Amino acid sequence: MNDVVVIVGQGLYLAVAAIIGLGISRILRIDNTLGCLLAGVLAAFLLPVIDYDTGLRATSLRELVFFVILPVLIFESAWQLEPRILKRWIGPILLFSTLGLVICAFLIAAITYYGIGHPAGFPWIAALLTGAILAATDPVAVVNKLRQEKTGEDLLSLVEGESLFNDAAAVVLYSLVLGLATYSIVQGAGVSAEAPSLSVSSVTLYFCMIFFGGVAVGLILGLLTTLVILFLRTPSAALMTLVIVAFGSFYLAESILHVSGIISVMTCAIVARACLRKQRKTYLVDAETTWEWLGLLFTSIIFVIMGLVITFEMFTHQWLAMLIATAAALGARALSVVLVAPLTRFVGPPIPKSWRLLMSWGGLRGVIAVALVLSLPVELPYWWTIQSMVFGVVLFSLLVQGTTSGRLIRKLDI
Repeated sequence: MNDVVVIVGQGLYLAVAAIIGLGISRILRIDNTLGCLLAGVLAAFLLPVIDYDTGLRATSLRELVFFVILPVLIFESAWQLEPRILKRWIGPILLFSTLGLVICAFLIAAITYYGIGHPAGFPWIAALLTGAILAATDPVAVVNKLRQEKTGEDLLSLVEGESLFNDAAAVVLYSLVLGLATYSIVQGAGVSAEAPSLSVSSVTLYFCMIFFGGVAVGLILGLLTTLVILFLRTPSAALMTLVIVAFGSFYLAESILHVSGIISVMTCAIVARACLRKQRKTYLVDAETTWEWLGLLFTSIIFVIMGLVITFEMFTHQWLAMLIATAAALGARALSVVLVAPLTRFVGPPIPKSWRLLMSWGGLRGVIAVALVLSLPVELPYWWTIQSMVFGVVLFSLLVQGTTSGRLIRKLDI
C-alpha cells in the first residue's frame, strides 16, 4: 500500500510540474513543450531542497515510456486523422514512412558515425540507434501554424499522417536496432553461444513478423472496439472503451503476442475512427477533447522528465556531438524528402515543391524522440552520448525550427 501511495505522489509531482510548465509557456508566450522543459529543469533544482525522490530511474523509464506514455500519444495522433483525407494521401504517407524513414535513419547514422570518428566509444550500432531515434518527427508546432493559416485539410493530413506513420515505423526500427545492440553486449560478455545467429534474412523476417503482426492485432481490436461502442451506446462508455483499448492493444501485442505494440495501437485507432465516423456527433462527441487533453498531459510529462534529467555537463562535454547530430538530422531529413517526394506521384497525388520545403524544415524532433532516448538501457556504454545528442537536436527544433515555421509558411504562401 505504501508503494501505491509513493507512486501516486510521484505521478502528481510530474503532473503539477507539467501544469506549471504550461503556465510558464503562457506567461513567456513560448511553445508548451519548451515551457514544460523549463519546468522540469526548475523541478530538478527543487528536488534537493525539499529532499524528494521522484522515483525516476533509467532502469524503469523504458516501461513507463513504452507501456504508459507512447500508447496514448500514438492513439491520440491516429485518432485525429480524418479517414477520408488519409485515404487520399495514404500512398505518399507510406512511402515517406518506409523508404523515407530508412534513408533518413541511415544518413543520420553515417554522418554521426564519421563525424564523431570514435569507433570504440561510438560504434556503428550506436550511430544506428541515433538514426532510428532522430528519424522520428513531431511537427506539432508546424501543424498548429498550418491550422492558424487555414492551409487546408490535404496538407494537414499529409503532414500529420506522415508524422504518425513515421513515428510508428521509427519505434519498430528502434526496437529492432536496440535488440541488435543488446545482442552485441551479450556477445561482448562472452555468452554469445546462447544468443541466436543473425543474418539479413532472419532480421528481415523478424521485422515483417512484428510489423504485420501488429497490424493484424490492431485491425482485430479496432473492429472489436467498434462493436463494443455500438453495443454500449453511451458517450461515457465509448470514451472508457477507447482509453482502455489504447493501453490494452499495446499490452496485448507487445507482452503476450510479441509483435509491435505501437503498430497495433496505431492500426486500432485508425480502424476504430473509420468505422465509427458516423458516431462522431453521438457516442463520440467528446472523443477529440478527451484525446487532446490526454495527449497534452503525457507530452508535457515527457518534457518535464527531459528537464529533470538534462544536465549542464551534456553541453560542456558533448557540445560537438550535439552539433554533429543537429546537422545530421537537418540534412538527412531534407535529403530524404528530396529523394522520396518525386516518387509519390506513382502512388498518389504529387507533392508541390513548397510542401516539400515545409516538410523538410518542419520535420521537428520532439516528444517521440525524447521518449525513445529516455528508454535507452544504461547498460549500453554510449547511452549518455546518444541522449545528449538527441536532447541537443530537440532543443534546436524547439528554439529554431518551431519558432520560424510560421514565417516559412507565410513566405511560401501555402
